[in-house]
Amino acid sequence: MMLSPDQADSDLGWGQSDAESVLNDLKVGCLSDEPMEGEGKTRSLAPPALSREEKRRRRRATAKYRSAHATRERIRVEAFNVAFAELRKLLPTLPPDKKLSKIEILRLAICYISYLNHVLDV
Repeated sequence: MMLSPDQADSDLGWGQSDAESVLNDLKVGCLSDEPMEGEGKTRSLAPPALSREEKRRRRRATAKYRSAHATRERIRVEAFNVAFAELRKLLPTLPPDKKLSKIEILRLAICYISYLNHVLDV
């Protein structure tokens, strides 16, 4: 499409970068129609199509993605630790302020729930 001298670029609905990409596509199209040496096939300058897994790997390799993932993971771990702290407050231990590991909290909670069920059944 040719522009007349009195026609503005804004009348077209696409910008300069779009025009450049169209020109680049035309150049690539012209180059890809040339036959390869010794073969009647045409060569393509376009990169090979990436599989879904390869696209996922490339996206995860970016610094922005890793940073966002690390932030989400910190929030998740913090919520996990808060839940354990709340559960720990509900469990009876001697001494009451004894530091318990997460697995000890879970085992003690299982025993305590079992004990409470036994008390209710009697």
